[in-house]
Amino acid sequence: MNFEKVIFAFFILLAFTLNFGFFYGDIDNPAHHNVYEFFAVIVVNLIATVLKLGDRTHLGAVLLATSLVAVLQLVVAAVVWGVVVYGSPAGMTPEHMASIVSLSAGAVAANVVSVILLVSETLMGRR
Repeated sequence: MNFEKVIFAFFILLAFTLNFGFFYGDIDNPAHHNVYEFFAVIVVNLIATVLKLGDRTHLGAVLLATSLVAVLQLVVAAVVWGVVVYGSPAGMTPEHMASIVSLSAGAVAANVVSVILLVSETLMGRR
């Protein structure tokens, strides 16, 4: 068993599952979307992106692109969250939370593509 591949797959799957856990719930209800979970989603997605930097194959480039898309959407969502909480007199509204969760949903989609590519690469390597 290749321990490096285990760590790589672990972080790809953890990025997806954490992001899905944050995304799941009423889209406009802030009580369903924890800020600490969101922070963990960003950190794990950044780690997964760094791990993808070493792969020089075409599939590695696509995996890196999916990670960059996920991180970009999560960082934008974090900026929106920060501006809303610290710069808006109204504070967090259902509309703001819906925007943040929608950006997270885009990151979930990118994470799903990463997981599908990981599984397909694994299946092709077995043959």
